[in-house]
Amino acid sequence: MSHIPGNLRRFVIQRAGSRCEYCRLAQEGQEATFHIDHIMPATMGGETISENLALACVSCSLRKAARNVAIDPQSGADAPLYNPRRDIWYEHFKWQGDYLVGLTVTGRATVEALKMNRTLALAIRHEEAAIGRHPPL
Repeated sequence: MSHIPGNLRRFVIQRAGSRCEYCRLAQEGQEATFHIDHIMPATMGGETISENLALACVSCSLRKAARNVAIDPQSGADAPLYNPRRDIWYEHFKWQGDYLVGLTVTGRATVEALKMNRTLALAIRHEEAAIGRHPPL
């Protein structure tokens, strides 16, 4: 794991608005501190620079792991995972209440690979909605 300097860490958190850049969960109200994720994994040559870093909740970070592709459940083909520095979130995903829908091969592959609609994620979003933090703006 690469060391991320404090000033770079703070920049990534601020840029993300303290939300997971994959599932959009707010850090506020969560016990576990979100991770700074290498979009292109360091094990694949990804650098520790702002353009290759994203804020990720623990669940998304651990499920993404050291990969940047996953299987699109609709076609069965490899698809690139969502890249917060290159892709526009609302082009790949949309909210249906608490449920996150992938709109593209990248969106579908990311939702499936990161298990974004697992029971616990849905329950957290439901609670977040009750206090006005979901869906994110």
